[in-house]
Amino acid sequence: MALVYRSGGKFAGMYQPDVTTIPLTHLIATANPERRLRLMEQARRRLRERRYSSRTESAYLHWIRRYIIFHGRKHPLFLDEDAVAAFLSDLAVRQEVSGSTQNQALAALIFLYSHVLNRPLEPIANIARAKLSVHVPVVLSKREVRSLLRQMREPAQLCAALMYGSGLRVTECVSLRVKDVDLERGEITVRGGKGCKDRRTTLARSVVAAVEGQLRVSFELFKADRKANVAGCTLPIALRRKYPNA
Repeated sequence: MALVYRSGGKFAGMYQPDVTTIPLTHLIATANPERRLRLMEQARRRLRERRYSSRTESAYLHWIRRYIIFHGRKHPLFLDEDAVAAFLSDLAVRQEVSGSTQNQALAALIFLYSHVLNRPLEPIANIARAKLSVHVPVVLSKREVRSLLRQMREPAQLCAALMYGSGLRVTECVSLRVKDVDLERGEITVRGGKGCKDRRTTLARSVVAAVEGQLRVSFELFKADRKANVAGCTLPIALRRKYPNA
């Protein structure tokens, strides 16, 4: 039977599993409107309610799934802090993951227990901690950067130049829209960056000509799509729901 999320009664807001072992098919976070949400589906919904990024969502669901499988698919409500410590210690000792990877797994489990199961974890002290690596960053000289960019082709060259000159992450760069680039002010507006925060950053003068060229290319593609009556365009999720026929 499916794991359900009850909306009322003594245990409102907490999962009450019908079985102690979760079937493998229930570890897939694919919602079905004809039945109640299972554990992984509820975890995904909670992540989206709190506007976590898609990458964080995928990572957290991955670690929750790994945690459940590690303990023989036993439901997390039947697992305590010692079970969490055993899983995290195994990551460090047997699988030799990095400290940042172990920390991400811990964050995923804290989220699971706090926001999905409504049973916050007590402080966990008996964890074998993975070592946090400290690396000296590789910094290229201006000459090396120019040489590297010359080896690239468009549009990858422009993307790399924007990321280097304006301090953009990969996802931020490929998500830029025409209205986010202000050539007159020499400024880029980053929408929904890390932590779902907007920010402004400088548009390097050295890439202005390339950006103008890319804008012309995009406009020609737009006109060709209109002429060919190509349906649909990329819209933010909320706007897509508000204007389904846009």
